[in-house]
Amino acid sequence: MKPFLARALFALVIVAAPLGLSGCGINAIPTKQEIVKEKWADVQADYQRRADLIPNLVATVQAYAQQERTVLVEVTQARARATSVNVDASTISDPAKFQQFQQAQDALSGSLGRLLAISERYPTLQSNQNFLALQSQLEGTENRIVISRRDYNDAVRDYNTTLRTLPTSIWAATFYSSAKPMQPFAASAAAQTAPQVHFDIGGPPPAAAPTAPATNAPAQ
Repeated sequence: MKPFLARALFALVIVAAPLGLSGCGINAIPTKQEIVKEKWADVQADYQRRADLIPNLVATVQAYAQQERTVLVEVTQARARATSVNVDASTISDPAKFQQFQQAQDALSGSLGRLLAISERYPTLQSNQNFLALQSQLEGTENRIVISRRDYNDAVRDYNTTLRTLPTSIWAATFYSSAKPMQPFAASAAAQTAPQVHFDIGGPPPAAAPTAPATNAPAQ
């Protein structure tokens, strides 16, 4: 009888121990860590979507406003810098790497705003269907970036709080001692606001512009 009770008690402990640990939040840290990584992937996808739109946008603007070479070169170089930043899962727990990534994307946002703003001086560009389609897709992408960054920051705040509060802070100091706080995006009006384009067709007409090249705008 005693061996039977001992085996039964042992089996009960085996079953109850994981349930007890789970109830204490031992699984919260890896679970929330994966959520942050998922949200970070969404941010990367939206920024990549924006980067993919830029070459066609630059080509379209260039066909109508070749004299705006400074702005065109600036946005091309900013895109190159933004896409050259090495980004992986370690970026979100490395303050220096994360700051480098955010600064590059913020710089690209600023140059894009200036690129779109020059359309005010070119009424023929404003009426170009290819430009309008690209501009609409870019604004939609900027709005998606705002949402994905916000969702990422929410997940980071939840994860970082888990590392610092009881009872999960106990597991952070023992089972998950390598877990580091994730970096949130800092507030940036340039990066979180879609570029505003004002179509001022009442201004003086520019010099005759060449016909825009046939450019297939990527689907939104």
